Amino acid sequence: MQTTVRNVIRFSGVGLHSGRSARLSIHPAPAHHGIWFRRTDFDGNNMIAARHDAVELSPLCTMLVNEAGVSVSTVEHVMAALTGCGVHNAILEIDGPEVPILDGSAADFVRAILRIGTRRLDAPVHAIEVLRRVQVTDGSASAMLTPAEELEIDVSIDFADPAIGHQHKVLRLSNGTFVRELCDSRTFCRRADVDAMQAAGKALGGSLLNAVVVNGERVENPEGFRHADEAVRHKMLDALGDLALAGAPILGRYTGIRSGHATTNRLLRALFADPLAYRIRTLAPHEARLLPGAGLEKDVFAHL
Repeated sequence: MQTTVRNVIRFSGVGLHSGRSARLSIHPAPAHHGIWFRRTDFDGNNMIAARHDAVELSPLCTMLVNEAGVSVSTVEHVMAALTGCGVHNAILEIDGPEVPILDGSAADFVRAILRIGTRRLDAPVHAIEVLRRVQVTDGSASAMLTPAEELEIDVSIDFADPAIGHQHKVLRLSNGTFVRELCDSRTFCRRADVDAMQAAGKALGGSLLNAVVVNGERVENPEGFRHADEAVRHKMLDALGDLALAGAPILGRYTGIRSGHATTNRLLRALFADPLAYRIRTLAPHEARLLPGAGLEKDVFAHL
């Protein structure tokens, strides 16, 4: 059955790119509502749908914009947390243009959602079943969806810095895999890119408290990586957050090679542009095991 959060969940922090303080709260919503953002610092048309067709392409993060031009950015981590915890309906109120980055991963969002818990609603889950291959390319980057019984994510990355290098990982996302394997993996960047972005007035909220910074063979964070392959795990986290903008759980295999936010969004647009590539499937109760977030217990985040 569809779910929502049991009660309001609140977060505060700083926006990674804007450097502005931000307060975010997740509120319960009824069945069939989906995920929406509400900009509380705007009157009038301040609702923004968490959908692929509301994305304004950006190389650094995922930004959603409504028809009035009101936007919210860096939504990918909280969207991954909602999907990974099995939350289908919620209103996310925010008092500024960017979701707080917290520690650079989705772990704080996950902890809070699991602590408050979810509430089942009187409506079945509708999933998007991939029926045939859909693929997009952008230079050396590519992303593809192919049929699979449940959501699988297969990501390869390749960076010149030896601290990252080539990494490849494949996971099935059913039954809490996101919470156990991916949610605590932080955003990362190269020192040269950090310097260039900050010189251009971007990444103003970035620090070693909310990102892993690599410089050649060296990891600048004193604690190092949380996982030896934290970089590719974070890319998988981002992919799940961006795929959540499909508007319903996806049953299919996502394969990303050097892919990013823009590539994944183009892939969703290509999927929905081909009516033969997917179908909307109403899941029976026994098929809940196929979904991220199914079967999670409150103590599952104790290791984070």
